[in-house]
Amino acid sequence: MAPMVHGLEAEYSGKVKFTYLDADDPRTDVFQQTLGFYYQPEFYFLDASGNLIKKLVGFISEDEFRSLFEENL
Repeated sequence: MAPMVHGLEAEYSGKVKFTYLDADDPRTDVFQQTLGFYYQPEFYFLDASGNLIKKLVGFISEDEFRSLFEENL
């Protein structure tokens, strides 16, 4: 999934901010608990104020990503 996500990141540069969380890094434990993280991969779509729009778990198609981006831009 990483190549697809990185491709979308390049395509939506300046419109959508992508942030990556290292789930194996203990320094992210509090953030993981706040998000309710439990499985890889997980994707969190937040608005400009940091409010959760949608959480997706597991494989997500490129079309699903594009739809979410377009609905929320």
